[in-house]
Amino acid sequence: MTMKKITIAIDGHSSCGKSTMAKDLARRIGYIYVDTGAMYRAVTLYALRNDLFTAENEVKLDELQQQMDNIHISFALNEETGKPDTYLNGERVEGEIRGMEVSSVVSVIAAIPFVREALVAQQQQMGKDKGVVMDGRDIGTVVFPDAELKVFVTASAEVRAERRYKELLGKGEEADYEEILKNVQERDYIDSHREVAPLRPADDAILLDNSELTIPEQNEWLYNEYLKKVEE
Repeated sequence: MTMKKITIAIDGHSSCGKSTMAKDLARRIGYIYVDTGAMYRAVTLYALRNDLFTAENEVKLDELQQQMDNIHISFALNEETGKPDTYLNGERVEGEIRGMEVSSVVSVIAAIPFVREALVAQQQQMGKDKGVVMDGRDIGTVVFPDAELKVFVTASAEVRAERRYKELLGKGEEADYEEILKNVQERDYIDSHREVAPLRPADDAILLDNSELTIPEQNEWLYNEYLKKVEE
């Protein structure tokens, strides 16, 4: 029996493990995984590299808007990790987009209406044939309001900062827990107060607070929700 293909939208706060569970599910059920956060991070990296921020960390909007057509983001499976890597104009930037330099200003870029418009159009194109797991901030509310399965993930700011801290240390990078906690709290505020597509659960999203869950537990929870949807 072939299962019907559906669209799975996973939204939630920064550093709450959305991508980890989305990637795991996509690999398990053979769906395409799209990390929309990585797309905003790639635009942020482009802006940093091309001097599109002022000294006060404000974006040079006119210049960025003129250059949006030069920003091409793609994903390719990394054979070693079994996970997709992010490419900016053909260059693998997976490592660079995860550092604190990008993390500290990505919410500013993500709040710009023309950036969201351009990336949402790309995301909708990627998911038009279903069979996709997409995670971000506005997938269930804006990108795929008709997604069959919508999940909204959250965890306390302290738990999320601790996870991010351990992740950076695990990569051999220097990390300051207090700085990361402040970054998490600032991003929550910007993400939920921006004018375009603010971060909020879709009305029909299933809420998951994974503060107390292990990664295998949350992966199993998501897989079971997927099974319920395709068996309906």
